[in-house]
Amino acid sequence: MSAPAEQLATLPVEGLSQAQAEVELERLAREIARHDELYYAQDAPEISDADYDALRLRNDAIETRFPGLVRPDSPSLRVGVEPSEQFAKVTHTVPMLSLGNAFSDEDVRDFVERVRRFFKKGEADTAAFTAEPKIDGLSISLRYEKGKLVLGATRGDGMTGENVTANVRTIKDIPNELKGSGVPDVFEARGEIFMLHTDFAELNAAQEAAGKQTYVNPRNTASGSLRQLDPSVTASRKLHFFAYTWGEVSALPADTQMGVLDAMGAWGLPINPLTRLCTSVEELIAAHADFEAERATLGYDIDGVVYKVDRLDLQERLGFVSRAPRWAIAHKFPAEKATTVLKDIEIQVGRTGALTPVAKLEPVTVGGVVVQNATLHNEDEIARKDVRIGDTVVIQRAGDVIPQVLSVVEDKRPKGLTPFDFPKVCPACGSHAVREIHPRTGREDVVRRCTGGLICPAQAVERLKHFVSRNAFDIEGLGAKQIEAFYTEGRVMKPADIFTLEARNARTDNPLQEKEGWGEQSVANLFAAINERRSISLDRFIYALGIRHVGETTARLLAKSYGTFEALRDAMHAAADHQSAAYEDLNTIDGIGQVVADALIEFFAEAHNNEVLDALLVEVTPAPFETEERASPVTGKTIVFTGSLDRLSRSEAKVMAERYGAKVAGSVSSKTDYVVAGEAAGSKLKKAQELGVQVLSEDAWFDLVGET
Repeated sequence: MSAPAEQLATLPVEGLSQAQAEVELERLAREIARHDELYYAQDAPEISDADYDALRLRNDAIETRFPGLVRPDSPSLRVGVEPSEQFAKVTHTVPMLSLGNAFSDEDVRDFVERVRRFFKKGEADTAAFTAEPKIDGLSISLRYEKGKLVLGATRGDGMTGENVTANVRTIKDIPNELKGSGVPDVFEARGEIFMLHTDFAELNAAQEAAGKQTYVNPRNTASGSLRQLDPSVTASRKLHFFAYTWGEVSALPADTQMGVLDAMGAWGLPINPLTRLCTSVEELIAAHADFEAERATLGYDIDGVVYKVDRLDLQERLGFVSRAPRWAIAHKFPAEKATTVLKDIEIQVGRTGALTPVAKLEPVTVGGVVVQNATLHNEDEIARKDVRIGDTVVIQRAGDVIPQVLSVVEDKRPKGLTPFDFPKVCPACGSHAVREIHPRTGREDVVRRCTGGLICPAQAVERLKHFVSRNAFDIEGLGAKQIEAFYTEGRVMKPADIFTLEARNARTDNPLQEKEGWGEQSVANLFAAINERRSISLDRFIYALGIRHVGETTARLLAKSYGTFEALRDAMHAAADHQSAAYEDLNTIDGIGQVVADALIEFFAEAHNNEVLDALLVEVTPAPFETEERASPVTGKTIVFTGSLDRLSRSEAKVMAERYGAKVAGSVSSKTDYVVAGEAAGSKLKKAQELGVQVLSEDAWFDLVGET
């Protein structure tokens, strides 16, 4: 019999059963959320920081031991602040995207080289870059119409944020009206809200004098202060703002990043005065060193330097990859390190069967965050570093985000420690765990995988969790916790079961509404949310299937290339014959290599997968792919670029074609619509001529898409 909930809180994590752990995680999520509400929204904390940290540490420890129980509302999943139900939601017209990271001078050199290599040789060799301090605060978007502030919104998840207009109006740095000439009719200024160290210290002194709990750091305090339900509380917190970019605009005042920043400053928006223009890699690296040297004296927190291509036309031509711009990067300051004791190595099983080692540590603070779990990457890394349970190890938060074990402090190793023996069987199902041999390279995979497949509960549950994850089906009310419970109870064992749940629930003697934590209304809401997802975009559907090596970007590429799921499925079956046109077409898709191609073919060739798909497609309709790119004469066409082009580099040609809705292939086939040939076109031109594919010169290509 399980212990009462109040007794579970006193049990050590190592002594919890899976059922007890699920109950305890629910209690912790609820308790931590309540304290967050008291702390951030009501400014009335009831417990000390130490007690609060203990709650979160316990939550993390349970999740590490039972990774399959991680809840969708878990405190460990809160990165920044999700849109609150207390605020109206705002959809960003221009998404507030993230940046790629650089952690070394070499990474910066690679970034600059990638930018310059993207264009025709010599074209961008003198391109300048801006360098600005990366403020450690809260991202905000400020919308001005006719010069007047009409909306303030948090970043949220990048697509949807919170309407905090009343609160941002109380921040003195943020003008309610833009002044001067040339202010566009619509201008969304974006930047960072932060708190000065002196104001933070003053606030904590006042809290202490009033007998209230003090705050932990300026960043979190600024975030909580902005999101107060009472704007007068925000007004009392002395927040500040720097603008550094823009979202939707009706017109831009300049053709360079620095020029727009100067105009924003002239209109009354505060711009960081340290921002500088650099014309070489050496100057960028020098800016990083200068900002790091000044870091302690600035009076506010920064955690790196952001570099951006200065010319806006080059920014536009570079475009974006995945969710980050090609034309900008954040050069982070070196991560902080700490030493602690490795208590254990736990093996977690992912949805693809990968066995991942996780270091269980004596809790240690690294860069202001308490760390008790860290990645050990894989079996070879453990052996290479000779990490042993009981060792004192050096921990680093890579990019100040992901904790990792760097090395062992060998002179502190206790006598008698033995090398770690990586398991050869799956801890979840007992099946053999093997390292696959790549058929073409003959090399052994660094990852050891469970061979249990369908009988492995860890893989089955993780695949279902992936199926309902945010970027897949994203069914409201059906997250990781519910999937875990439904699987354990036998209600949902495969994807189609989600969509037959309502009908089966009506016939069962154990209906969901009679289960603890559920009721008539919550069950009705769940079934309504499930039914809303019976039609889903093709790229989300493909991503949800959890095919190995197929992430969001590849799923979208496949959706764009094949248009419908039926076409994709038929093509993958045909591509099982490596001599077929279907296999050739698959491998000509730019961005699909042999590894991905083979993974797709293997997935669709598996009989069980087809059974799962057939059952799912009875319940769900993947919508045909609709391109979001501008309509043009080449929308939906397949283009191959070959030879030496005069006006474009190969990379820019690809981005340009995709901007007009075309698909770019790496080789010529019967499905190719146009071949754009430059000098020394070679075999691709010859094959196009043999197949009767229309060949265009570079100038004819520009004429076709309507560019001069």
